[in-house]
Amino acid sequence: MQERQIHRQREKATWKKIQKTELSKLKSAQHHLWFNVLAYFLISVVEFYLAIVGHSQTLRADALNNLSGIISAVLLLIGIFIARDVDDDDLIGQPLPDDLSNTGQRLQLTRFHYETVFTMITGLIMIAISINVIYGGIKSLINQTNQEVPKPITLVGAGIAMVIMMIVWWFNRAGGRKLQNAALIAAAQDSLSDALTSLGTMVAIGGALVFKVAWLDGVASIIVGIFILIAGIRIFRESSLNLADYFDPEAEKQFKQAIEQWSEVIRVEELNAHYSGNMVTLDIVIAVDPHMEVKDSYRLGEEIESQMLHQFGIVDTDVVAVPGQ
Repeated sequence: MQERQIHRQREKATWKKIQKTELSKLKSAQHHLWFNVLAYFLISVVEFYLAIVGHSQTLRADALNNLSGIISAVLLLIGIFIARDVDDDDLIGQPLPDDLSNTGQRLQLTRFHYETVFTMITGLIMIAISINVIYGGIKSLINQTNQEVPKPITLVGAGIAMVIMMIVWWFNRAGGRKLQNAALIAAAQDSLSDALTSLGTMVAIGGALVFKVAWLDGVASIIVGIFILIAGIRIFRESSLNLADYFDPEAEKQFKQAIEQWSEVIRVEELNAHYSGNMVTLDIVIAVDPHMEVKDSYRLGEEIESQMLHQFGIVDTDVVAVPGQ
């Protein structure tokens, strides 16, 4: 009994250390996202103003695209705020029973899901904005009498947006890799897409100015809308798969191979990996010698859990041993 208590205390200390590290990463991710908000806000204001002054449908579409970046960053900030709210003993007003170890691990892992939830909402908002942009582009093509060749000043807006987006992309990519944060990695992909969209906007406006083709502006805005749609669908798909408990089969195969290298493990009967925000947990059922003593199977489970933590960064591994044949 004393040995078990010592183990539980050690396990609790390990979880607290992991939790502290993850919360520190989320705090750093918040700083990156605030930078995103400021950058996207500046770009949106400049592009909206120049789109009105310069009569450019494409620049307006790019401004709406960058507006979705503001919404995306704010939603992710809300999700991270909930995930970091360790002083709250419930979940959005609803109590959760303490887990058996009284570490609060179950509650915290559940909170981490909110980062993914708000990422999925971001994808939906991007899809809605893309539909609006595509509709506006089609409408402008149908009503060609109202079309105008954009003014040269609109090139300045697209150029400013592209430069700032490249800075944001580099900042997010560096932060996402350093912190191993899915929200920042997704934000980096989004900002690179936005930079390329702004580049496309520059090319479209430049083409309309050089060749004096008014309809090119409307066509370009539709293309921008399609880019936003693709990015929104990608973000929605990845986050919804995580929430639906989907996990990469190749990664699960690696976990299984690592566990089956233990001489005491006859085979892995079941293996299920789960995402909790950016953290991974694992449930496994292993077949062992039917005559193995309980204390030995318990020790094996703890050693496998330690291996999964240090080799793959899996924060919690639940091991169930069953008699093998």
